Amino acid sequence: MVRKAKAALCREHNKPVTVEEIAVDAPKRGEATVKLGACGVCHSDLSAITGTIALPLPLVLGHEGAGVVEQVGEGVTDLAPGDHVIFSFIYMCGKCRFCVAGRPVLCLEQGKALTTPLEGTPRVRDASGAPLGIFSGCGSMAEYATVSAENLIKIDPKIPLDCAALVGCGVTTGVGAVFNTAKVEPGSSVAVFGCGGVGLSVIQGALIAGARRIIAIDTLAPKLEMAKKFGATDTILFKEDPVKELKKLTGGGPDYAFECVGSGELAATAYRAIRRGGLAVVVGVAKPSDSTSVRTMTLPFEEKTLTGSYFGSCVPRVDFPRMLSLYMAGRLKLEELITRRYSIAEAPQAFADLQAGKNARGVIVF
Repeated sequence: MVRKAKAALCREHNKPVTVEEIAVDAPKRGEATVKLGACGVCHSDLSAITGTIALPLPLVLGHEGAGVVEQVGEGVTDLAPGDHVIFSFIYMCGKCRFCVAGRPVLCLEQGKALTTPLEGTPRVRDASGAPLGIFSGCGSMAEYATVSAENLIKIDPKIPLDCAALVGCGVTTGVGAVFNTAKVEPGSSVAVFGCGGVGLSVIQGALIAGARRIIAIDTLAPKLEMAKKFGATDTILFKEDPVKELKKLTGGGPDYAFECVGSGELAATAYRAIRRGGLAVVVGVAKPSDSTSVRTMTLPFEEKTLTGSYFGSCVPRVDFPRMLSLYMAGRLKLEELITRRYSIAEAPQAFADLQAGKNARGVIVF
């Protein structure tokens, strides 16, 4: 059965998204069709629009999605129509050295499902019948999506789908960077550069981990006000180099610093800010041409560490339920992250608001 659906598409880099009717094919073996309930408007989608994440166009956007299974293909036994699911945008082969070691975000086979389901052929077409790619194997900024069943994580149907969707990227990326990558210790000091949806999730993660001091840094005062609501103990409006102020606030530099923007220069600032023996974690995705420079002698003499965190170094089938259990226990704010809800017709406005820094998280609700 072919389903018609409205979807947000990127047809040209650095141009407004278009909202069009697409045709979504029925699932093949190992796949499922999902009726979307909500999809977060994530900076990674914006990176596909700008070309920072270089994927072939035209492309159905969206990867931070949640919905209800409509149909399953042959061989799918762990999902059934009516199941509530969150999309996971990473493909996990389960066999390579990284999957076997419990680090599926580094799976060697990820490139197999970047713009199609794993089988490798498109499942969506535009009104003229031309094939379309789907962002990160998801294409969840549409009323329906057909994806590999391995990209879907079953959840409790009591959880609102607009809140659940955020766990599919931004929340897990931020909280996971704290829990899994940095393993932030109780009583520590944490600096967070960039207070968008991911940065606010880092702040929440640091609060849950028991950090004593959480310092939010951003160029926009309203975002710093939001950061206080999510657990920041101090804020710095980034006008000039904040390293001196950070070192003064923490008595030598924070134990951990998280770069949540995607800037090589800012990653270097985060590294300079941390104390001796500290850890700087790059969470944001920078342009391919960007680079980071550090004073090499600080590596041995100060034993500082600069590392990265992709998707919170998570294991989706473990970490998604973990995030949702924190939400259900009242320890993780998801509803509060949603600044504004949009219809699919308002997708261009949602991306304009994202670029303007207006939202903690915008969510398209179907």
